[in-house]
Amino acid sequence: MLFVKNLRNQEQTLRYSIAPTDHGWEVREERDRQVVRTAHYSDWHRVERVKRSIVVQLDALREKGWREEN
Repeated sequence: MLFVKNLRNQEQTLRYSIAPTDHGWEVREERDRQVVRTAHYSDWHRVERVKRSIVVQLDALREKGWREEN
């Protein structure tokens, strides 16, 4: 796994992950253990852009009280 972040706010959970696949990378977003978004990329530059977008979302969520879990 290249990137994994888990956040919690009371009973809600979010998980963002980026993992290598045979044909590139899979970017996944899960809410309360349900996959809500999955995308596959073969271009690393696109993965980097998506990761930056996720980091911005994570920062906004932390400001709203979400806490990172290990």
